[in-house]
Amino acid sequence: MIYLLEDDAGIRNFVTYALNNSGFYTEGFELPSAFWKAMQENKPDLILLDIMLPEEDGLSILRKIRSDTATAKLPVIMLTAKGTEYDKVKGLDSGADDYVSKPFGIMELLSRIKALLRRTADMGQEKNSLSAGSLVIYPSKHEVIADGTKISLTLKEYELLLWLVKNKGEVYSRDTLLQKIWGYDFSGESRTVDVHIRTLRSKLGKCGEIIKTIRGVGYKAEDTEIDQKNI
Repeated sequence: MIYLLEDDAGIRNFVTYALNNSGFYTEGFELPSAFWKAMQENKPDLILLDIMLPEEDGLSILRKIRSDTATAKLPVIMLTAKGTEYDKVKGLDSGADDYVSKPFGIMELLSRIKALLRRTADMGQEKNSLSAGSLVIYPSKHEVIADGTKISLTLKEYELLLWLVKNKGEVYSRDTLLQKIWGYDFSGESRTVDVHIRTLRSKLGKCGEIIKTIRGVGYKAEDTEIDQKNI
C-alpha cells in the first residue's frame, strides 16, 4: 500500500489512478491532518510526500516520520516542484530515500517506487551479521550496533553503510555510490553522498572512523584507523 500526500488535486488524482492501475493500492490525501489520521490506523509500505503543503510542510512531516520508531524505516519519496541541488540535498538529508521533481513522468515514478521497494525487500532477506571494527550490522533485523549502542539510521544511511561494510576495503567513487544506493543516475549531485557520510560519522561516534575518505577518489570502510582526513 502507498500513501500519497499531495494538495494539488490534479496531480494527486492522476498519480493515484496511475499507481492503482499499475498494481499498487494507493490512497491520496490532500491535508496532513488526514494523512496522520490514516497513519494511526494503518502503516503503508511506501510514502510519496510533497513539500509545499497546507497545515504543515513536507520536511516537517518527514522529520516526524523518522523520529518515530514505528515509522522510522518507512521508505519515503519526495515529490516537489523544488528542483535545485540544494533543495534535493536538504530533503535527502532530512531522511528522504528518493526525490522526484515536478513535472515528472509516471513511468519514471513507477521505476523509482519499484526500485525502492525492491531494495527494502532485499534487506529483509539477508541473514548474517556484518562487522567493521566495533560496528556490527544485523541485516535480517535492520539493526546497527556501534560500540554496543543501537543506532537509528534512515533507510539511505543504512543502505550506504551496509554497502561499504559489505564491501569492506573496496574504494567507491561518489558517482558509483549514487548509482548503487540511489539506484539511478544522480549526476552532478555527489554532495548528497558527502552529506550522508558526514551524518553517518556523526551518528556512529567513534565507530564512524571505519569510513575512510580517499582523496580524489571516494570512500571505503575498513576495520582499522588509518591516516585519512575526513570531509
